[in-house]
Amino acid sequence: MMKIFVIASAFIGVIVGAGFASGQEVLQYFTSFGTWGILAAFVSTVLFAYVGMMLVWLGSRAQTTSYNEVIYKISGKYFGFIVDCVLVFTVFGVGVVMLAGAGANLNQQFGLPHIVGAVLMSVLVLLTGMLKVDKVVAIISSITPFLILFVIIISIYSFTTMDGSFSELDSTARSHGPFFPNWFIAGLNYATFNTSVGAAMSIVMGSAEKDRKTAAIGGLVGGIGLGALILLSHFAIFAKIEEVGNLEMPMLGIMNNVSPILGTIMAIVLFGMIFNTAISMFFAFVARFAKAETKKFNIILAVTLIAGFILSFVGFTDLVSKFYTLIGYMGLALIVVLIITPFRIKKIKFDDK
Repeated sequence: MMKIFVIASAFIGVIVGAGFASGQEVLQYFTSFGTWGILAAFVSTVLFAYVGMMLVWLGSRAQTTSYNEVIYKISGKYFGFIVDCVLVFTVFGVGVVMLAGAGANLNQQFGLPHIVGAVLMSVLVLLTGMLKVDKVVAIISSITPFLILFVIIISIYSFTTMDGSFSELDSTARSHGPFFPNWFIAGLNYATFNTSVGAAMSIVMGSAEKDRKTAAIGGLVGGIGLGALILLSHFAIFAKIEEVGNLEMPMLGIMNNVSPILGTIMAIVLFGMIFNTAISMFFAFVARFAKAETKKFNIILAVTLIAGFILSFVGFTDLVSKFYTLIGYMGLALIVVLIITPFRIKKIKFDDK
């Protein structure tokens, strides 16, 4: 049971980065549709549950710390190349967004220049990236429960202090978007985007668990848990949309209204969740080109972080709204592969399996 919890927490930790934990993703993908955002969240939850189960199970079955071997096995030579390119582009790009998110987080809460948060996050990722895979997974999973606690606190506060009618809040929420043609496309795009984000590290995480059943259940529970967090965050932001709709980090804004002290604590937790996704993205990206725990790996990691740091100054909100949407549409390719995989899994041969 504990292994399932660790895997589930780690899966949530990989997906939940600056965009989600801050509330910016939830605002753009769900709350901007008002009450219809609930249906969008349901679409995402169903896909997350399936994707989490499949990715972690595949990692456990393949027993490899490099995701590209698995991708090529399940996708084939040519389509695998396309999916591989999408994932390489995604994990690096999202890593850049996390560095920008770290700067935005400390800037909003403490008034520090964006560069301070970006530098601090880059250093933490570099140092952690030199650890073994199982230790990285343990660090990621250990931070997630704190986020869950804060999301619950924020949701309870938002509902018990909600001002205005549902129709008024719905109208205000819709004025902040929507960024997609309809709620179904938004829910689908969010799931496909995050599948691209979490695929590489989820496969790597799965390799740390030899029991395939435990790995699969852990991924499934993680996907369902992620869906629950989306709904709670959506309800919280919806209830306080008039107060926090224009903030870069709406959830942090709500918590500061609850208590400045709790707001400070949450800012630290948010920084931890941003770190979770940052280390996941950069670790998976470098693992694509070099074996973990080697000198080559560490050198590439350092160079990649320098490049990511420079690109992070594009701006957090702009990166979330434009880059994430693009990844979502590109991620459809991987979703198709994962849906087809169960029907052809007997034909897929992993080394020594």
